Amino acid sequence: MEAHHQGARNAGRPMLLDGGLDWKPMGFSPSDMEFQKTKEAAAREIAIAFGVPPMLLGIPGDATYANYQEANRAFYRLTVLPMATQVAASLSHWLSHFVPGDVTLRPDLDQVPALAVERDQQWRRVGEASFLTDAEKRALLGLPPRLEEQ
Repeated sequence: MEAHHQGARNAGRPMLLDGGLDWKPMGFSPSDMEFQKTKEAAAREIAIAFGVPPMLLGIPGDATYANYQEANRAFYRLTVLPMATQVAASLSHWLSHFVPGDVTLRPDLDQVPALAVERDQQWRRVGEASFLTDAEKRALLGLPPRLEEQ
């Protein structure tokens, strides 16, 4: 094996593999690498068309961890929540034909993990606002008034 396939003078010499052995390439050829880049570019274009930040696709070299968190928040704020709000509004309108009274559906933002940082910041700001009453703080946070305040 060494005499027939090792060294500079034997470079490129074909090797016949038998006994169940097969050849596995160790890298990509230039055409394969170009094909991979083309696939990644197509994936980015499709993601952009659907409002998904390309860095959420996991393509190598697209993002750092901090950018990923920001992209995830932007994805929810700019794509998922408007779509969910639109679906909820359509469902509310449809349900209003079957239920007496006004039906209002809306997404529960407190259940979205990607928005937890924003929610924590809002609660901290409102909680530290000494110029607001407890009732005003509850209203700003979207909480119902206490029973004794009604």
